[in-house]
Amino acid sequence: MRGVRGVPWRWVVSQIGRSVTVWAASTVTMLVLAALLPDFRLQSADGDSLTRIAVTAACGAGAFGILSAVVWPLLVRLLLLVPALFLGLLVFVLNGSLLLLALRVNPSGRGAAAPQTAVIVAAVMSAVASATGAALAVRDDEAYRRRLHRLATRRRRSDPPCPTTPGLVFVQLDGVGHDVLTAAVRKGLMPTVSRWLATGDGLQKPADGVQEPADGLQKPADGLQNPVDGRQSTEHRIQPTHRLTPWRTDWSSQTGASQLGILHGSTFDVPAFRWYEKDCGEVMVCNRPTSAAELQRRAILHTGDGGLLTVDGASRGNLFSGGAGEQALVLSIATRRRGRENRSRAGYFAYFSDPASAVRTALSFVAEVAREVGQSTRARLRGQRPRVGRGGLYPLVRAFATVVERDVVVAAVMGDMLAGRTAVYADLVAYDEVAHHSGPHSRDAEKVLQRLDRALALLQRVAEHAPRPYRIVVLSDHGQSPGETFHARYGLTLGDLVRAGCGLPVPRRAEGTRSGAEARAAVRAALRRPVEEKGERYRPARGSEPVVLASGNLGLVSFPDVRHRMTKEEIEARHPALLTTLAHHPGIGFLLVRSEEHGGVVLGAHGAEIPLAELDDVSEPLARFGPGAADAVRRTHSFPHTADIMVNSAYDPADGEVLAFEEQIGSHGGLGGAQSRSFLLSPLDLSAPVGEGEEEPAGAEQVHRVLRRWLRELNGPEVPLTADTDTDADAEEERVA
Repeated sequence: MRGVRGVPWRWVVSQIGRSVTVWAASTVTMLVLAALLPDFRLQSADGDSLTRIAVTAACGAGAFGILSAVVWPLLVRLLLLVPALFLGLLVFVLNGSLLLLALRVNPSGRGAAAPQTAVIVAAVMSAVASATGAALAVRDDEAYRRRLHRLATRRRRSDPPCPTTPGLVFVQLDGVGHDVLTAAVRKGLMPTVSRWLATGDGLQKPADGVQEPADGLQKPADGLQNPVDGRQSTEHRIQPTHRLTPWRTDWSSQTGASQLGILHGSTFDVPAFRWYEKDCGEVMVCNRPTSAAELQRRAILHTGDGGLLTVDGASRGNLFSGGAGEQALVLSIATRRRGRENRSRAGYFAYFSDPASAVRTALSFVAEVAREVGQSTRARLRGQRPRVGRGGLYPLVRAFATVVERDVVVAAVMGDMLAGRTAVYADLVAYDEVAHHSGPHSRDAEKVLQRLDRALALLQRVAEHAPRPYRIVVLSDHGQSPGETFHARYGLTLGDLVRAGCGLPVPRRAEGTRSGAEARAAVRAALRRPVEEKGERYRPARGSEPVVLASGNLGLVSFPDVRHRMTKEEIEARHPALLTTLAHHPGIGFLLVRSEEHGGVVLGAHGAEIPLAELDDVSEPLARFGPGAADAVRRTHSFPHTADIMVNSAYDPADGEVLAFEEQIGSHGGLGGAQSRSFLLSPLDLSAPVGEGEEEPAGAEQVHRVLRRWLRELNGPEVPLTADTDTDADAEEERVA
């Protein structure tokens, strides 16, 4: 039987029954809270019968539910200018105000509550209503799909038939290195990833006498590729669904370079996270909206195509758009005027327009702030070393990264999957933010990995309800290397050391570069305006004093009064002691400078000076930095905006530690250790990232080609290609075949 306009009567009755049940649960909740809270009452001062109190609660709960459904979205729209960090706190105030209004319009006229009590009552009622609705919908696939789609509140402009070919969802776990992921799988912290790789407790173990792989991950079934490195194995075991492949970053091992390469196919002329450009006299910073927009423009000009997500794609929580038509919390469009083509904050406000989502996330936000305060206090009382400052706004930034950004981005991706979009790329920055301040292998960071794994499990569950099949690819943009800061080890910053080498006075107190780059980028995208870091000068004065910038354990020194990139000979003529001071310092690994005689040279301790043409990975000073270091240095030397002096900190292979030039005990941005080793976790029914016997992918540009190949394999969108790129892609296909 069909209802009005073809709607099944059974569905209508089910919806009515669900609404009545949620209303009843809210009514009971209100009665219980009225009994427990002294400043919240549902009866007159003279007392009422139980029946009248119940009617008052039912009317109040109904009015609150209607106001939440009707008024709440309008309130959120009026808060477009409220900073993202504080909207979560305002959620409680607004929700409490709606409850007070509901009590005032209650026909019985008997409900009353103190303002602070109203906040508590509204939060509890919203949570109960959300939990009840979810419990009722969980057995109804269609209702579950509609609920998730409503969380994202996003509809396609047209509604063509959904393709039957698989779509691709790329989830970037920001800063999670290959070593961290494998360690988390071994410890059982990420059961979803363990299940995809067919590892973990309760699964088959190697027989006696069979040696386990070095990384602790079990081997695949007969005839299947090893999920870790693609090698063949004959050991029988439970079948994996994904393979784990490591890949090496460029010298600039940070989100700006890696994500630009992954989404737009080019890392050209991105020497670091922040650098000084002499031709325009500005400091480029990857997480500054105007810089991100310029870098994206340059990449498109360099490659000749719009990006990985050009056709039917969505970009969520990223620095760059990838050419996607659907974007939310994307930094490169954050400074544009708001309009149909600019949805940088659309997902953020769409998520918070649901009061249940807003309350749940706000509660988690407050809990995360309290958790960070407790963890940092405990670390300080224990005298934990290494340690960096975690005060100021950092607890709010961390809560935004680990709660708000995660919830909004995951909800947006769920909406994309339920809408049948072809390619989605999303960045979750939670781990990277916590690891910077607590350490890559800390308990704080491990807790974040557990929550990220639950997000992956949710996306996998949503894929089962999507209108088309989906392949979920998980990847990282870089890792993190542990170690104390350069300042903590030696009592001075890189800027102090440079000034001393130039014969300039060294200030007694030096300002450190503020960290939290990726999380602050997400905040800036939500704010839709650039928020400059304190003390960071984007237009340094053109004086003779050097501009010293830090990107993790990579430092850049530029002389703004010289319009070209200075040579070694020019630097020595101007500051005879500078290069020697830097190269011989125990906290410095090596320097890269331009040379009139050799084109470019690498300088190290004990007078080491190696022309780039003779540079290799096995001789000092690059031997300890691993394979690919020489090629990465040579490529950076070719960039137009490479600094006058590129400084890479020392690296100790024994413990994998580097010395960060920023206030971070988990850092990335240069060469040395785990920061340069990322991962690709891909379904086995996609082709292997590299052919058998070939080296792991090197550089984000090669990862871009792999992802684009997978889109072609699934008959996904054809990204517009230049002739050269098309030739490269054809060569890749022949090699894999």
